[in-house]
Amino acid sequence: MKKLFLIIGAPGSGKTTDASIIAGKNDNIVHYSTGDMLREEVASGSELGQTIDGFISKGALVPLNIIIDTIISAIKQAPVDNILIDGYPRSVEQMTALDELLEKEDEITLVSTIEVRVSEEVAKDRILGRAADAKPGEERSDDSVEVFYDRMKIYTDPLAEIQTFYTNKNLLTVINGERELDPIVAEMEAFVKENI
Repeated sequence: MKKLFLIIGAPGSGKTTDASIIAGKNDNIVHYSTGDMLREEVASGSELGQTIDGFISKGALVPLNIIIDTIISAIKQAPVDNILIDGYPRSVEQMTALDELLEKEDEITLVSTIEVRVSEEVAKDRILGRAADAKPGEERSDDSVEVFYDRMKIYTDPLAEIQTFYTNKNLLTVINGERELDPIVAEMEAFVKENI
């Protein structure tokens, strides 16, 4: 049985860093970010990868059913049974689609959705700080004030509905993401280990 932990958080919440550190320290845990999974599928040269590339190369959003197929495929092929996926769901539609699919899946169980919670102020300071600290060539195109507010709105618009959905299923765990990195990682790691 594959055990799945979804990790959500605002841009700058540190969710990808937290999850990758935990996976790096534990041989029985693997971490994927949704964007990485789509890129890996493209790199594999599979039929699905070619379809995904057709959307990404045009700058178009990858359709929901393809994202779901990619996630399920990655989970089933994961080398270990405990999987952290960050950056999903990003919308109510994504959440509902995954939930419907997991109800039909005997091999995968969603253990928890972990929200790394930070205020908009902290998230903005981190993102803009990251932009200021970037060395030439390391800048991320999405690290600007305007883009930050766009990304924050995309994250926060469906957030209350996502929180309510997982709370009602007793699947939401909130971690304070405004602390130093070590205590956040320690708390998330302890929670994951207790539940695998």
